Amino acid sequence: MTALSGHDPASARAAPAAEAAEPVSPGLGGRRPSAAGGSASRAIGRRFSALAEQGRAGFVPYVTAGFPSLAHTEELLAGLAGAGADVIELGVPFSDPVADGPTIQRSCRHALDAGTTLDGVLETLARFRRESAVPVVLFSYLNPLRNRGIGAFLREAAAAAADGLLVTDLPVGADPDLEARIAESPLDLVRLAAPTTPRARLREIARATQGFLYYIARTGVTGARAGLPPRLVAEIRAAKSLSKRPLAVGFGISSPEDARAVAGEADAVVVGSALVDCLRADGVAAAVALAGTLRAALDDARGGRARSDDRPAPGSKRRPAGRGPRIDS
Repeated sequence: MTALSGHDPASARAAPAAEAAEPVSPGLGGRRPSAAGGSASRAIGRRFSALAEQGRAGFVPYVTAGFPSLAHTEELLAGLAGAGADVIELGVPFSDPVADGPTIQRSCRHALDAGTTLDGVLETLARFRRESAVPVVLFSYLNPLRNRGIGAFLREAAAAAADGLLVTDLPVGADPDLEARIAESPLDLVRLAAPTTPRARLREIARATQGFLYYIARTGVTGARAGLPPRLVAEIRAAKSLSKRPLAVGFGISSPEDARAVAGEADAVVVGSALVDCLRADGVAAAVALAGTLRAALDDARGGRARSDDRPAPGSKRRPAGRGPRIDS
């Protein structure tokens, strides 16, 4: 299994821990960076503000770029936007996804074996964003960013119209200079918190996050599981009391029933492995249909109304989501 490195999917060498600072233009992607902590003037903040006004919970689906191919990814992104996604997490495939369970590990391996590169991921994102206003958060590990060069990655991601970045193995305070460079870029730096996070540390993470705070619903790795932890509601309430940012909850949410229960407390629900499993087994159309079911469950939980911008934009060239082949990986 190989690490994604932009041009060379066969490169698995770890990048140096330190690198020379590269300038990041304030004008990247036509947007100016905000102060650390993000701003409601950015796309993710605007989307969550609109959800709050409508009394709705956000739906944040996860997609592994390049699984089963980048063409399928582009089709799936369009389908998810049409099904009511509020923010999309686009996973950059990586050889050692330590926070992810078997489903996403297999999807990453498949994508890398198929030759997916960081260039291809960003090109796919750029094409999608030319036809959709749905914000996209790039979900990555640190090595692919360092292999490309942090400054180059931030420039290219902003040019492709990414709105945020979640780096799973870059906890708050691990590399203050690097974290500051990302936080001052046009991308919102989204942070993770877990059930095991002490209250003082959770407060620190909540202050640092941009866009939204991603709260991990359970210990362990990602993956579809039956039922929710019994203390999750109390944990969500405690986390929300410490954060000024919206709270999205993910890890192990796999059914409309789970999503509905979480939506009663959280500002948004993240679903990844269940969608990837559905895509692998039954193709794009089935995954989009599951997304629509999850979106309906969230709306049932809040009694919210549908967005007017769920409809394709006038003149959109978006292809209808078609049923793809079963993917054996």
